[in-house]
Amino acid sequence: MTAGVAALPIDLQARAILAVQQFSAFDRENDPHGQHDFGAIEVGGDALFWKIDQYNEDCSAGSEDPADPEKTTRVLTIMFSSEY
Repeated sequence: MTAGVAALPIDLQARAILAVQQFSAFDRENDPHGQHDFGAIEVGGDALFWKIDQYNEDCSAGSEDPADPEKTTRVLTIMFSSEY
């Protein structure tokens, strides 16, 4: 999570993580490529985004083959929508 989200009270941080885990509202508009790697949630009245980036093994660049877990490190970031 970004520093702004990490500064939220711990209960709101936990609610944000749970909301990401439970997110299933993917459709053609918010997930046009079917990758399920981005979403918008609301927690405690705050609009948050989450996204998953796919890096190579040492996180120095994008993964050459995101479908291969041996070559990919996935990083989830939760942020305020204004930080995006």
